[in-house]
Amino acid sequence: MLFALDRSAGRQWAPRLIALCVVALAIAGPAGLPAVFAAESPAAAMNAAEAFPFEALDGSAIEFDTSARCHVIVFLGAGCPVARQYAGRLEAIAADYADHGVRVIGVDANRQDSAEEFLAAAREMEVTFPLVMDPRQRIARALGATRTGGVVVIDQIGDVAYAGRVDDQFTPGVARAAATTHDLTAALDDLLAGRPVAVPRTEPVGCLITFDRDSDLAAEAAPTFHRDIVPLLQTHCLECHRAGEIGPFDVTTLDEVRGWAAMMLETMEQQRMPPWHAAPDHGSFKNARQLPAEATALFKTWLEAGMPAGNPDAAPAAPAFVDGWRLPRAPDAIVPLGRRAYHVPASGTVDYQYFVADPHFEDETWVSAAQCVPGAPSVVHHGIVFVRPENLSEFRGMSFVTAYVPGQRATAFPPGHARRIPARSKFVFQMHYTPDGRECDDLTSVGVVTMPREEVTHEVVTLAAVDQDFEIPPHAANHEVRAELKGFSKGSTLLTVSPHMHLRGKAFELRARRGSDTETLLSVPHYDFNWQHTYEFSEPLPLDGIDALEIVARFDNSAANPTNPDPAETVMWGEQTWEEMALAFFEVAKPLVAPEEAAPAVAALDVAAPGAEPEDSVAAARADSFLARFDANHDGVVVRTEASRIVRDYSFSILDADGDGQITRDEASRAMRARR
Repeated sequence: MLFALDRSAGRQWAPRLIALCVVALAIAGPAGLPAVFAAESPAAAMNAAEAFPFEALDGSAIEFDTSARCHVIVFLGAGCPVARQYAGRLEAIAADYADHGVRVIGVDANRQDSAEEFLAAAREMEVTFPLVMDPRQRIARALGATRTGGVVVIDQIGDVAYAGRVDDQFTPGVARAAATTHDLTAALDDLLAGRPVAVPRTEPVGCLITFDRDSDLAAEAAPTFHRDIVPLLQTHCLECHRAGEIGPFDVTTLDEVRGWAAMMLETMEQQRMPPWHAAPDHGSFKNARQLPAEATALFKTWLEAGMPAGNPDAAPAAPAFVDGWRLPRAPDAIVPLGRRAYHVPASGTVDYQYFVADPHFEDETWVSAAQCVPGAPSVVHHGIVFVRPENLSEFRGMSFVTAYVPGQRATAFPPGHARRIPARSKFVFQMHYTPDGRECDDLTSVGVVTMPREEVTHEVVTLAAVDQDFEIPPHAANHEVRAELKGFSKGSTLLTVSPHMHLRGKAFELRARRGSDTETLLSVPHYDFNWQHTYEFSEPLPLDGIDALEIVARFDNSAANPTNPDPAETVMWGEQTWEEMALAFFEVAKPLVAPEEAAPAVAALDVAAPGAEPEDSVAAARADSFLARFDANHDGVVVRTEASRIVRDYSFSILDADGDGQITRDEASRAMRARR
């Protein structure tokens, strides 16, 4: 599960939270809000000015200033990603409207935040307007606040002129590229012009504030944190919600869970956490993240009972984790993308970046698990680590090591399964960066767990079904793109599938075709770009008898898609998120042939001159076809700008064996020979 930030060490991860707004619980709103919380903090029937005075963090008193045109009370928090996202905008609004008599004040009513944490977060977000702690939640109750990220505007005579959201960029589960309505500034403009505020109320969007409550439930009958809630959290949440992980808070501490409890329950009841998008009607998946209804009911009962602690001795022992990794054990090798970090600019479009790194594998190596960890998660859209063998004749499949995309777990194969890394291979990092408003440096790394060759029973390769020639018409609400993969080795099995689309991705299906019959293996009816899962079948799926694996990707290019960058555009394949992709990656395992049983490597090749690598006539023909297709200036080599997008994205850095930025006929021939 992913809810919110580690309280101490985890605070240093805060910049990543901006990019995680839509993938975290904090993309929250009133939809489906439990009635017991919807009216959690009703505004008192009083003049809002009576909520003053406040005590600022610097010790000064903040009185209601009748000379100000209005006061904007902003509810913030040290860990809420939405509040953090809006902090910079609110700082800009405070500066822009200061000369017009608008006074902005930030209030933290979260029971889990300390003054020191709030102040540190404010400094990190470069907030300079006055800040107030509300530990008894007096201000929040008086002004009817329910969520961090919400604002209350009090006019000159002390009445609430506006209450709600800052703008509409975020709604439950959705983050638009930009806001389309600016509710707070529109209200301020109306107020300053002497007009009635056109829209005085909107629903706030952000993390629910958990208020203290009394309970009628008998203490002896109530669930307790240590006995009942800790096991639930360990099973369903701890993977992400612990120190140093992606979750914005740590569920191992009672105070933290109490502070986030209302927000946690909302995401459970709306089935947004834990994140999982496969329909239950098709397929069985080992890594399914599904919370039983009885677990949600238990958590709700505990919350309504006042969140009792219980006896700490009743808690189960904490599970063991590998520090900094989600691998089964500490990695045998850690390979960064380079000696120096890559500098990501604050804004603009960054083309795909490619980095070649040497893992120093002098011998053939078999990888049973791997994880790609971004150095600057807030700006890493994805990272893929490829293998580039020293000898391209050993090129197999797409030569993946692993990949990082939001929501994807570490790669870990079944017992006896491993990916082969030929001796003296290099790793090629393909990095897609999306600037988030501040400059930063990224040093992404990959960690691998290896196993002895004699323990390997199956070799795993990555294959793909892809269509790069589609065109999605303007305003099309359900445009379908299909692709297929066929020609599987005898005895092969399908381990996983990873669909990939961008912001217009709507739904995805994987089907197996046997003759005239088809079977749906996976259905993702509501594809979410922010959670790009790898779906791992509960049991390896035999591919013998399957003629083809078909993918059906559907796209919504209509105005009804809130993340659509531009419904009027004709959309084609491209690297950037405002373009599209239609593909799926497959991890396929095939039985490993013992070396003594393998045929001689050159048995089917023509005899070549002494000292030369034998040439395969079919591979040579394919290499000639490759150059004929892409060598636009007929100079005998293919440079990156001449290649198609799919070749640029997934093959170029592997085919370019010497890394000189061009693919020669010899390099192409060796690669084609390996693919036969």
